[in-house]
Amino acid sequence: MSRKAAVVALTALAPISWGSTYFVTTEFLPPDRPLFTGLMRALPAGLLLLALTRKLPQGAWWWKSAVLGALNIGAFFPLLFLAAYRLPGGVAAVVGSVGPLFVVGLAALFLGEKPTTRTLLTAVAAAFGVSLVVLKAGAAFDLVGIVAGLLSSLSMSAGIVFTKRWGRPEGVGALALTGWQLTAGGLVILPVAFLVEGAPPALTGTNLAGYAYLALGNTAISYFLWFRGIERLSASSATLLGPLSPITAAVIGWAALGQALGPVQVLGMLIAFGATLAGQLSPRAAKAPEVTAPEAESFIKTEKNGQEVSMDLEVSEVRR
Repeated sequence: MSRKAAVVALTALAPISWGSTYFVTTEFLPPDRPLFTGLMRALPAGLLLLALTRKLPQGAWWWKSAVLGALNIGAFFPLLFLAAYRLPGGVAAVVGSVGPLFVVGLAALFLGEKPTTRTLLTAVAAAFGVSLVVLKAGAAFDLVGIVAGLLSSLSMSAGIVFTKRWGRPEGVGALALTGWQLTAGGLVILPVAFLVEGAPPALTGTNLAGYAYLALGNTAISYFLWFRGIERLSASSATLLGPLSPITAAVIGWAALGQALGPVQVLGMLIAFGATLAGQLSPRAAKAPEVTAPEAESFIKTEKNGQEVSMDLEVSEVRR
């Protein structure tokens, strides 16, 4: 396996893990507490990573971590849950699937990544495939829900692009940076959750097990792999792994909840998965020009004391 393939495979584990969120939420957690669930996903995971790494932001990274935490977690979670409550699940997933198109535009603006025709077509194909998987006939549309869904997708897309743009400070690992963002995002959600939903509900052992999974595997580990992957992949390649999340959710729903999975859904999965794979292909590198023998024996020009000095290769070797 090539190095890039290994990075893609590890990064893909993040959206695959996020695809299990719906199942865990409906089967293990108390109902109608989306903001509290978002808080329990982000803040404990962030504090755990801070305790493990024992590193705090320095200088400009205080505000950069706050911005990234708000974009990737603090704003993204509440807007996503608002869209999920106002829209049928399939419509919300389709609205969220436009994220790769947002990333393509933002990456061109802030990263200088020129969008290619293949990237645009791949992003459209991914959204179309997801729509076949999750969209049901007669689905209702709610303006507030659609706006919230688009803003949540835009927030996450901006988070991807600025995570890529800013990188991380020297000497700080991806685990510490993940902890900073999760903590900042959790602190953004904290007052909103208490103002909107009130005091935390009484929790059972099943609830605690569900929250433990969401905080550790679904958030701490997954976001570490996600942010690590963003560093190593282009922004468009990373975001085109996103369709793996609704595909995973559909498979879990079929296998564990007995939900229908017909030919149209399978076709949509194949299209979305194919778009995901296509999004990981690197552009073909231009063929290096061949160097002829006379060119190889040409003089090397170097700068010394502000004057240009030419030295023959053989002379240079003798003097070395």
